[in-house]
Order: sequence, then structure tokens, then C-alpha cells
Amino acid sequence: MKSDDLEFVSYLRRLFPDPGCALHFSNPFECLCAVMLSAQTTDASVNKVTPELFRKYPDAFVLSKADIHDVENIIHSIGLYHAKAKNLLGLSKALAERYDGEVPSDKKLMRELPGVGVKTSNVVGAICFGIPAIAVDTHVARVSKRLGYAHDEDTPEQIEAKLEKRFPEEIHIPLHYQMILFGREVCHAVKPECGRCELTSRCRYFKKASSIKGRKS
Repeated sequence: MKSDDLEFVSYLRRLFPDPGCALHFSNPFECLCAVMLSAQTTDASVNKVTPELFRKYPDAFVLSKADIHDVENIIHSIGLYHAKAKNLLGLSKALAERYDGEVPSDKKLMRELPGVGVKTSNVVGAICFGIPAIAVDTHVARVSKRLGYAHDEDTPEQIEAKLEKRFPEEIHIPLHYQMILFGREVCHAVKPECGRCELTSRCRYFKKASSIKGRKS
């Protein structure tokens, strides 16, 4: 790794020495459902609805036969709950019919399931099957662009490819979580805590904000 990359990784390790997924689940099926539900909402919100969801529908066979209105009622407090309920039933039916209720470890096969995209398959693949990946959510994308690892116009897939090429495979999984935590706790979308960040010397956001402040003073 380059010196700047080593500095970045070392800093995140100091901030978040034991990173992990904030979602609550006990098996790959629950993990897949929880990660899919987390799109465009917070992990905390998902953790509030999944206990009842998994209690009533503990596996793909049971959930595939659920009344969609009951599922919607359980998850209605999270964003896009109509579409997510439909996808929960769809992916459960596909798992029951194609894979005997088990989540496939092949990410390409996962992406064929309703509601499962690149980010979801990467997260589930990393958590449940140890497949190295740096899944790109809004936090990872924001941090990557501000620190110059990606361009503003890059897609999540392009950012993922750049990060995975730049950093050693053996740190992809923890780095993914550390970047998410850094984005949540320090490098916020609005009013980032630049005063406590050690990476401002290379941060595009900080340089732009400082320049604007300088012109106004």
C-alpha cells in the first residue's frame, strides 16, 4: 500500500478496532433479509422490525407463504416497505424452490433473487461466507469521494472496483465496516466533524469548505 493508504487504514483501525455489522441476525437467511431491508434506511430501524419478522417467519419456506399484508404491517416503519415486503416473499420463494431454502454462497446467484443487488450480495457474501468485498453504501461512497479514492461521478460499482484494487484483499471486509462507521460517526454528509478528523490534509470537502470560509472572512 502507498503511504497515504497505510495512514488511512491505520487511522480507521485506531478509531474502530473491532468493526462489524450492526444488523441483528442468526443465520444467512436472516442476514440476507436484514441487509435487503436496510436499503435507504438505518440499521437501527431494521433491527426494530426483524425480531417479529423472524419470529413469525423463521425460514424461506414459511416466509414464502406469508400474507404480504402481514409482512407489510410488520415492516411498515421502514422505508419502501411495500416493495421490500414483495421482495422478501419473492426471494423466499426463490430460495425455497431453487436452493432448498438455503442462501447460495455464489454472489451471482444471490443477485438473481428479488431485491438483491450488488451491495446486498457483497455484504452477505462477506459476513456469511467470508468472501472479500468492499460493499459501497452512501457512507463508503461519500468517504471515498472526499478522500480522493473515487470521482464524484463514479457509480457504486466503480467505487467498489477502485477500492478493492487499491487495498489488499485480506482487509476488504473490515475496511468496509470501518469506512461505514467513519462515515456515520465522523464524516457526516452534513456538518462532518472535521475538527476531530486526522485526514483533513487530503480531504476535498475540507479544502473546499476552508476555501469558501477564507473568501468570506
